[in-house]
Amino acid sequence: MEKSALQIARAAYQPKLPAALKGAVKAQEGAATQSVGNQEEIKALFPNTYGMPVVEFVSADSENNEAINVGIILSGGQAPGGHNVISGLYDGVKSLNRNSKLYGFLMGPGGLVDHKYVEFTDELIDEYRNTGGFDIIGSGRTKLEKESQFESGIAILRELGIKALVIIGGDDSNTNACVLAEYYAAKKYGVQVIGCPKTIDGDLKNEQIETSFGFDTACKTYSELIGNIQRDCNSARKYWHFIKLMGRSASHIALECALETQPNICLISEEVEKKEMSLDDVVTYIARIVADRAADGNNFGTVLIPEGLIEFIPAIKKLIQQLNEVLTDPATGESREFGCADEQIAFVKGNIAPENLAILESLPADVARQLCLDRDPHGNVQVSLIETEKLLSRMVAGKLAVWKQEGKYNGKFSAQHHFFGYEGRCAAPSNYDADYCYSLGYNASRLIANGKTGYMSVIKNTTAPAAEWIAGGVPITMMMNIERRNGANKPVIRKALVELDGAPFKFFAAHREEWAKQTAYVYPGPIQYWGPTEVCDQCTKTLALEQAK
Repeated sequence: MEKSALQIARAAYQPKLPAALKGAVKAQEGAATQSVGNQEEIKALFPNTYGMPVVEFVSADSENNEAINVGIILSGGQAPGGHNVISGLYDGVKSLNRNSKLYGFLMGPGGLVDHKYVEFTDELIDEYRNTGGFDIIGSGRTKLEKESQFESGIAILRELGIKALVIIGGDDSNTNACVLAEYYAAKKYGVQVIGCPKTIDGDLKNEQIETSFGFDTACKTYSELIGNIQRDCNSARKYWHFIKLMGRSASHIALECALETQPNICLISEEVEKKEMSLDDVVTYIARIVADRAADGNNFGTVLIPEGLIEFIPAIKKLIQQLNEVLTDPATGESREFGCADEQIAFVKGNIAPENLAILESLPADVARQLCLDRDPHGNVQVSLIETEKLLSRMVAGKLAVWKQEGKYNGKFSAQHHFFGYEGRCAAPSNYDADYCYSLGYNASRLIANGKTGYMSVIKNTTAPAAEWIAGGVPITMMMNIERRNGANKPVIRKALVELDGAPFKFFAAHREEWAKQTAYVYPGPIQYWGPTEVCDQCTKTLALEQAK
């Protein structure tokens, strides 16, 4: 593999570890746990993995150093640092016993089901240390939820002598990991399953998980790009830049990027829903700021938009919920099949409530068509494909034109559009993510050595220097509740949305009027790997505010 000078230098970086993982460890167990919701239902579904204690690793005189074979899966969308989770796990199992082996299943959970894998070697691991992406073994979105899949998986695990499986993924992937752990425990197959919290969206966090890996790097990458646009914006002074950012189910990315770059406008989906704003309310809010800046002679600005915004507008949210129901076959739980797009749209219009049909028909034709058609593997609307940034700028332009006719606005409005998504998912990890991910992987090896299954690898206290980080594990069932998915009630890990009474949002809300009126842009620049700690090793502003640091 041809390497850049940065890759060569970066490969030599040795990620920092919590002091607790730098020698022999033992698991210190806390009290029994329960799920965050629907306790009786979750307990009934997971009788073998429910109620286990949170564990924290502390120093020990010795530890289990038997050779063990471990498998690992990258599941779902990419996130910076995945390769370091793998290298941390590899180094961790090898530190226990050099005869331990690590196998990677190719292209996600489907590799386990289809028996496609590779054995990691020192040479292969060294090629990918501190690099972005998931290309070492690839990722996929196959859902592990059927008994036939579990049985196919156990066949290859037995063939390779694998005693533990680590699944790196987001909330859906780790829900699947929990289901798999329960199945193997119930069958007494002797295979442990451990999860690792991954998603750039930042919505896999709770009292035990401070942040999901990749969020730090992705936000810093997007913030560099936003800063570059804002510098251009402040130079040309003639465009409004509408910038859509990844984050379908939560607005953590948009909020963090706003905290880092101080744009004129940042929409937070959770606030739009809380205030029960209509699409017109959102458009009016943006247009008012555009008009106020124009009155000061500033016909330019930046708007940050979470990709899932449209799903949080209450009327449209109700529409989407019913669309998800009617487009799911109740007999199979899978998406209904149609001969053509027009047939699908006609079916939708004939099977949704009149008030939802009215909302659908009030939307621009291209948006309405998008809502009726493409679904993701989980049966949900693919909101990332809806060009919300263009929809909003088009509607803002229309409102400003009306105001101009009424003599309420005398500025100029010209829009540019951007969507930052893939640009951040495979970026080379920041020092924070490089260290955090390596620690998550190394920590997973200790959860395995201590016989744990159905646990998530967790590293806490990450606003402190890495030596002071706390390593341990939390039962995945502790994070679960029952939600409506594809027309059925299912156990899932609860997503963490932006908390409107939380410190990060409160800080943003206290400053947004100032940022709207003034041109108070911040230009973060690219991620730095070498230099002063205050430049290179900082966590996100979100995490610092949450931890009051």
